[in-house]
Amino acid sequence: MHLSSSLKRTVAYLCLLASAQAAPSENQSHRDVNFNFNTQKVRAVNLGGWFVLEPWITPFIFQPWATSQQVKDEYTFSQVLGHDEALRRLDAHWKSWITRDDFFQIARAGLNHVRIPIGYWAVKPLPGEPYVQGQLGYLDQAIGWARDAGLRIMIDLHGAPGSQNGFDNSGRLGPINWQQGNTVAQTIDAIAALAARYAGATDTVTSIELLNEPFPFNPNPNFLANVKPFYESGYGTVRSYNHDTLVVIHDAFQGLGYWQGYMGPQTSYSHVMLDLHLYQIFTEDQIKLNPSQHIDGACSAGRDLSTADKWTVVGEWTGAQTDCAKWLNGLGKGARYDGSLPGYGYHGSCDGKTTGTVAALSAIDKYNLRHFIEAQLDAYERRTGWIFWTWKTESAPEWDMQDLLANGLFPQPLTARQYPNQCGY
Repeated sequence: MHLSSSLKRTVAYLCLLASAQAAPSENQSHRDVNFNFNTQKVRAVNLGGWFVLEPWITPFIFQPWATSQQVKDEYTFSQVLGHDEALRRLDAHWKSWITRDDFFQIARAGLNHVRIPIGYWAVKPLPGEPYVQGQLGYLDQAIGWARDAGLRIMIDLHGAPGSQNGFDNSGRLGPINWQQGNTVAQTIDAIAALAARYAGATDTVTSIELLNEPFPFNPNPNFLANVKPFYESGYGTVRSYNHDTLVVIHDAFQGLGYWQGYMGPQTSYSHVMLDLHLYQIFTEDQIKLNPSQHIDGACSAGRDLSTADKWTVVGEWTGAQTDCAKWLNGLGKGARYDGSLPGYGYHGSCDGKTTGTVAALSAIDKYNLRHFIEAQLDAYERRTGWIFWTWKTESAPEWDMQDLLANGLFPQPLTARQYPNQCGY
């Protein structure tokens, strides 16, 4: 993830701020959505690396360029291979990475939602760009699978024209050019296309996230000020197609307090959810925390979440207490935890965590993972719920929910606790 997910999640954990306002309920009496966000907790997982490539989730796809760095993201993947070869490889990936069986596994684990990231280029491609299309047919199929399995879907616009954060998972690693030229209007066009396509599917598509992780820590001094008008325009766009679809807004790494009172139930807006991404591994201060301190951080976040004035979900989080996963910090990059990322000291060994399986983790790593996952489940259900990142990876055991479930490190049922009352709520 290069500058990508290093900065992508650097401020996420630290930015969660408390507010004293109690959290009201919203009126859902006229909702057509088959889920009550007041009385049910979102228990969900992201289908990362499916329609938006990330080198650390599927390193095999990027391995040929590990040395040359010629390909670092989906944009350069498509550019270097050319349309036909890129489409051939990506279509094979879309067809196999997530299947019908995955949806039924997710449902059997007790989850009720999946969050599906997708890029603007799949919906409203721009002339002259190398991206290839074909994702929407598979997304349509996924909605059918989810319906059959009894799951609901949040569609997440994960990449915007120009890149809203400069991360590889926005489609294009590099400068942040979203808000330049027509990129905001083009993003609204992509939202409109998604809202129109799935307006009749609110029994399954409960929500649309307007944009994943807009990153205001960049040279554009007006970037953050422009995010709220964008959200208001995106909200109106979704509402023009459906009054029931939940509109999800990311906190832009500002924390809970910044968004208190905005688009809440006491305003003219309705059915809006805030999305926070909480990681504790992307700064020097976070990576040197011991396991008990990681748990304290999760519990503190839960206390803050309970004060949110609107539905608030932790839309990305992990069991990982290290950044050891291969290429998590970008193609060819090392880790802060073991000092293999330049500029960082040694805090511990990445043995078994760079690549591998959950079964092969050390006993102490398994112990710490289960503790941390349970604490976060307790914390994030203090408000609307949680969406784990991610369902599967090729080789990153701390992040792989499917593998964590299979090896007893993710609770089954989801309310089971080997280490109860860690937060003392």
